[in-house]
Amino acid sequence: MPDTLTKMAYQAFQDGKNYFGLGHKAIATQLRQWLRPDIKIELESINPNFLQEISRRRDALLEVDWKDAEAGIYSKSLLFDNPWADFFQYYPAIWLDLPAIWERVGTNDVYSFDEDINTSIFPRYYLRNFHHQTNGYLSDLSANLYDTQVELLFGGTADAMRRRILAPLQQALQVKQVVANTIQQAPSEPVEPLKVLDVACGTARTLKMLREVFPEVSLFGIDLSPAYLRKANQLLAETPGTLPQLVQGKAEDMPYRENYFDALTCVFLFHELPAPVRQQVIDEAYRVTKPGGTFIICDSIQMVDTPELEPMMVNFPALFHEPYYRDYTYDDLSDRLAKAGFVEIETEVHFVSKYWVARKPA
Repeated sequence: MPDTLTKMAYQAFQDGKNYFGLGHKAIATQLRQWLRPDIKIELESINPNFLQEISRRRDALLEVDWKDAEAGIYSKSLLFDNPWADFFQYYPAIWLDLPAIWERVGTNDVYSFDEDINTSIFPRYYLRNFHHQTNGYLSDLSANLYDTQVELLFGGTADAMRRRILAPLQQALQVKQVVANTIQQAPSEPVEPLKVLDVACGTARTLKMLREVFPEVSLFGIDLSPAYLRKANQLLAETPGTLPQLVQGKAEDMPYRENYFDALTCVFLFHELPAPVRQQVIDEAYRVTKPGGTFIICDSIQMVDTPELEPMMVNFPALFHEPYYRDYTYDDLSDRLAKAGFVEIETEVHFVSKYWVARKPA
């Protein structure tokens, strides 16, 4: 009975977030149409079958999320983790920022940054107002709003999609730990802690999960945005645990030596990269992964897997400034991983996200 009640509470929690997100988007769209009728956005039509498929996929995601918690891969308390403090503090700012977003949409101005932001240190592909948000990923306001915005976008399922990396990561780390114990030089010699890097760690939502599920693992994070790294430090410092080592840097040119990490994770990065940079990031991931290590990617669905969800993949870059997304939906990341040298490449799809699990040969 307790598990049944917990599952019902989890479903109610997720339904509440979903309905709130739908309501938020409906009101925001209506306000834009009233206040900025000059902005015309051409969207692919949505039919009832599409909506039914989205609902079915969402339910399937939540069922897998519950089963992984029930299997002990992570605590059931993690199912209810939510950035409530940020929501109550910053949700009003999302509404206040809408006029500026509409202005950028109307003028197609996607390269504007405040004068106090030094843009000279960032690659050109990064200097855009992704999602039409103010200052792209380069301001503290953007970092403070990000997690709430993503939850609204995905109807409260962003963390459930992130958690799909935990089961394959657990399996990979267990194998690495067995190998490490086997080759230990002497019984008295301590085994070196396993090391995991989260590439493009952003505000550290993924790192926070990793720390809770793998408390004995040494965690690292790298991201281009100083503002998002500041937010990551704030988030990680709010709960007990060893702080991951965070570094500002490019995923395509990481400041780590070869064969350093036992595993790498990367969540929601590749759709925001030009095609050549995607390959560079994968090549770098291969370089810094230890032989026998694992690289896990979570990102958007692609056309090859879910052609029935094409309207969503067409409408997403039309609604949000995502200049590399359309190309990403046709990109064969499995082929890119193989070119870099990864083997045993497996893929899965959950709701509107896709996963690649690849191993570096031992």
